[in-house]
Amino acid sequence: MKKIILSVVSLLMILSCSSDDSSATKGDVAPVAHRGCASHDVLERQLRDDPKLAERMANFEIEAEKFIQQGKIVNGVLEIPVVFNVLYRTSAENISQAQLQSQIDVLNKDFAGTNTDYNSSNPYNSVRGALNVKFVLDAIYRKSTTKTTWGTSDAMKKTSTGGIAPTSPTTKLNYWVCTIGGGILGYAQFPGGASATDGVVIDSKYTGTTGTATYPFNLGRTATHEIGHWMNLRHIWGDATCGNDLVSDTPTHNAANSGVPAVGHRSTCSGTPLEMYMNYMDYTDDRGMYMFSSGQASRMAAVFATTGPRASFR
Repeated sequence: MKKIILSVVSLLMILSCSSDDSSATKGDVAPVAHRGCASHDVLERQLRDDPKLAERMANFEIEAEKFIQQGKIVNGVLEIPVVFNVLYRTSAENISQAQLQSQIDVLNKDFAGTNTDYNSSNPYNSVRGALNVKFVLDAIYRKSTTKTTWGTSDAMKKTSTGGIAPTSPTTKLNYWVCTIGGGILGYAQFPGGASATDGVVIDSKYTGTTGTATYPFNLGRTATHEIGHWMNLRHIWGDATCGNDLVSDTPTHNAANSGVPAVGHRSTCSGTPLEMYMNYMDYTDDRGMYMFSSGQASRMAAVFATTGPRASFR
């Protein structure tokens, strides 16, 4: 297990200085064979555009670490209303309420740790975590569009660019359903960003478990992954070779895993730890991921603390 070093200001400044921008897309794209998440790229762009964001995030990291060290938890079940904003060009993209509800059902099982596909012989069974939240379908808004792809520049979140503005983003989780393009399944905004763009964006083909949900991302885990980001979780490999995800009970990963790794897959990082490739914050296929760690659950709970960036959801 790795030791957490809270050099968060330095980490965020490194992110803010990156020159990569993945906001552009290249038209219609066939279903991808590996997971593509643009949350890290979007965060880098927002850090460049908002000079104070790095400071806000760094201050929250300090408060989050205090919250975790003190062993605090969110009392009771925290209900999170979900607003679906569906942008469609074709009838297939205008996915049904049943498909949207199937996504809600997946989220409630995955975050509570009650998903039936959990493998109890998992070597990381002792650190499996759960979060005491309940997702509730609050509203569905639909809008026809002529756009074939939306990219990752948040255009789907603005009426001025043909999108749908978020509904009460400080008290409701806004979930945009649209074709992103560029091989991107989804992306999220980390805590601390502007409320006008807060929420998650998931392609219609990777939302829920019915209807147009497309294998190998047909079990609703793209939303589980992206909402993990929305609750301040990083990719398990820390977005760097043998990087740090700021969680103490997850092992160090070389990089993202794809497909479904063979049992016993190990990292070549220091100590060659067994990778937690079944973690929702990796890049494995939906059928290959089925758990959060306890440390990740504590980190997510911290965003809803009275000093957390999502305290308004309490």
